[in-house]
Amino acid sequence: MHDIIQQLEKKRAHARLGGGEKRIAAQHAKGKLTARERIEVLLDEGSFEEWDMFVEHGCNDFGMADQKIPGDGVVTGHGYINGRLVFVFSQDFTVFGGSLSEAHAEKICKILETATKVGAPVIGINDSGGARIQEGVASLGGYAEVFQRNVTASGVVPQISVIMGPCAGGAVYSPALTDFIFMVKDSSYMFVTGPDVVKTVTHEEVTAEDLGGAVTHTARSGVADLAFENDVEALLMVRRFFNYLPSNNRERAPLREAGDPPNRDDYSLDTLIPDNPNKPYDMKELVEKVVDDGEFFELQPDYAKNIIVGFARMDGQVVGIVANQPLVLAGCLDIKSSIKAARFVRFCDAFSIPVITFVDVPGFMPGTAQEYGGIIKHGAKLLYAYAECTVPKITVITRKAYGGAYDVMASKHLRGDVNFAWPHAEIAVMGAKGAVEIIFREEKSDPAKLAAREAEYKQKFANPFIASSRGYVDDVIMPHGTRRRVCRALTLLRDKKLDEPWRKHGNIPL
Repeated sequence: MHDIIQQLEKKRAHARLGGGEKRIAAQHAKGKLTARERIEVLLDEGSFEEWDMFVEHGCNDFGMADQKIPGDGVVTGHGYINGRLVFVFSQDFTVFGGSLSEAHAEKICKILETATKVGAPVIGINDSGGARIQEGVASLGGYAEVFQRNVTASGVVPQISVIMGPCAGGAVYSPALTDFIFMVKDSSYMFVTGPDVVKTVTHEEVTAEDLGGAVTHTARSGVADLAFENDVEALLMVRRFFNYLPSNNRERAPLREAGDPPNRDDYSLDTLIPDNPNKPYDMKELVEKVVDDGEFFELQPDYAKNIIVGFARMDGQVVGIVANQPLVLAGCLDIKSSIKAARFVRFCDAFSIPVITFVDVPGFMPGTAQEYGGIIKHGAKLLYAYAECTVPKITVITRKAYGGAYDVMASKHLRGDVNFAWPHAEIAVMGAKGAVEIIFREEKSDPAKLAAREAEYKQKFANPFIASSRGYVDDVIMPHGTRRRVCRALTLLRDKKLDEPWRKHGNIPL
């Protein structure tokens, strides 16, 4: 018995060493943690239970029969974050460059399947050179098996991908299928084809960082949600982010006792909106003053900045925030912002997180670039997401709500549950100047008459009262009371139920 225990410990020590001291040192030299070190930082101390530590690949070609390392390049198992169960896989770059083999894929699939069965989130830490070439189509099949499990788990348990090294070729599609992607600056990248292939095919010269680095994907492509300075910061922020997520689609996100009174008024909000309707203001200031303790976890802050999305708490309850940002493009909706907000709203709906929408939108972005790029179809994604959404929806119109964009931004017509407007709100087909130039086009030659018409239009329509008289706005509220009214509405809607007609699924305009 003693010999067997010694043998077991020896095997465990060998597996924990991964690709060996030399490769671990090389990983550290790049400023990166090893697969197991990352799990230690991510999970509660001592909570990790490893599975499949002794799994080895079954490839005998190209000398692989003599190169077998226990674990086969990925560490898998489960543990806890702040006492809540989570499943984890962490690719080990020190073992065959973290390349994915058939056995490697089977380990990941087991984690995804079990997490889906027991209702626990999955965090995947990606650091891999791609498919293991020596295994040929078997490794490609392994990727497809993982993709299928990602899709099966989608909307059932939250899935988070943390890119901490290379992630190229087919490997990128597993993170792309998950709910959130976090990256590390200067040490992680994602692309379908690398710089060498790009140069060969399109004759473009580009570095790996410019092609698929963290800054590229958080600011230009929108593929990733956030970029962090190093491995430790990324993992600690994932721990913090995890607190906003429910364990699965049958449970609520964790409640936290709020030290911030739900009936707190903030009188500084009464002067947030400038007197000049064409002057911008920072919508983020409003969000931070309304939510619990000013804590707002923003997602994609550097992409499509004309709309803000992220998680916060109101009276201890997790909520999703969507808000137009007047500081950027006057808060107009365009292709990128529509897609960004639509995906966020759909995540909130899948996991029963109430959506609070702050509206200041002058319309959809005009121009040939937007029309040729498909703004009609992309804008319809946001419209579809809000219309489909069955969780509590609370809307606050702070200033402008013009045209089709008024409809799209969680209006009463898209089953908004509680819709408020501030006294400054202008709810109309368009701004006064544009409206009178169309209605009274024959009077264009008389500026004085046109100015009088504009003043008349403003008095009649540049306010929230016509919409409220028709029941499209439930109440016109003072800005300082926004937090109090939203918290009360959340309490009111806590047990909301909505019956939908049976269907296999809708057909969102992708």
